[in-house]
Amino acid sequence: MHPNLEKRSMINRTMVRTRVVQTLFAYYKDPDKTYLTARKELRKSFADTYDLYFTLLDFANELTAYAQRQLEEQVGRARATHSDWTPNRRFVNNRLAQQLFENRALRKRMDEQHLSWDSGMTAVIDIYRQLVDSDFYRKYMEAAECSYEDDKRLWRHIYQYLLPENEVLADALDEMEVVLDKSNWTVDADIVTSYVIKTIKRFKETSTPETPLLEMFDSEEEEQFAIHLLERSIDRHEEHEALINGHLKGWDADRIADMDRVIIETALTEIQEFDDIALTVSLNEYIELAKEYSGDKSYMFVNGILTEIMRDMKDEGSFFKGETLK
Repeated sequence: MHPNLEKRSMINRTMVRTRVVQTLFAYYKDPDKTYLTARKELRKSFADTYDLYFTLLDFANELTAYAQRQLEEQVGRARATHSDWTPNRRFVNNRLAQQLFENRALRKRMDEQHLSWDSGMTAVIDIYRQLVDSDFYRKYMEAAECSYEDDKRLWRHIYQYLLPENEVLADALDEMEVVLDKSNWTVDADIVTSYVIKTIKRFKETSTPETPLLEMFDSEEEEQFAIHLLERSIDRHEEHEALINGHLKGWDADRIADMDRVIIETALTEIQEFDDIALTVSLNEYIELAKEYSGDKSYMFVNGILTEIMRDMKDEGSFFKGETLK
């Protein structure tokens, strides 16, 4: 393993749960989908998310290349007018960007998956304009000295402050999805950007083109967790649907949000099928999912139904995780 980067994965358990819930939601909405289709779509969603990670990493190369073209145009105009002007090449010579450009894993994935920013140049141009207007860019360019850590810090700031919740970037990724036949990219962009920032932090001045990037999964077991969670959720659908309906207590079953049902059913599957995952971990993860992907107060409903079901199962002796529910 490379000494500068310990092995870490791009897709963690939280993202796995999100993908399974999204896949199940689509599965129940389409009566023509099969068990095999759902499994293929889940695996494809992981691959698409991983491609987005590489594409956003490669944004550094695209932004640098655009800046280089702008600089050369300025140089050309200065020569044509015989102006006495010395270009500031600090940004285009940024060492972290150069390392990413030379990174073999990044180049290989971009080439193999035919990933490109060609249809997303609107975002590159717009973000470049935002960059040159930013205080952190001005300070970087005007500083008396520039260390490798300064180069890294600039790119962390670009990804941290200019990309998240950027409507132009979201529109560009939408366009790139059409070209590349991907799915869910814009939903994931801010999450994946956080992993790009983590990757940048782990680079060193001595990092080489062989420096590894994040793996898709830490191990085969992680992907198997995802597949098993999906399959067993489908297998136990009717059982869990009956459990939910039996605990509504005055709620109209037809008015319960479909996403809330899927989240609760998936949570029940994880709680019942995976003894090595603490009950509180499972509950908290799916409550957070409800906050992110369902209605404003859905998390309270999800929490209430899950807690009641767990208590009843414990009283009946059909639940043995051994944790005390508050």
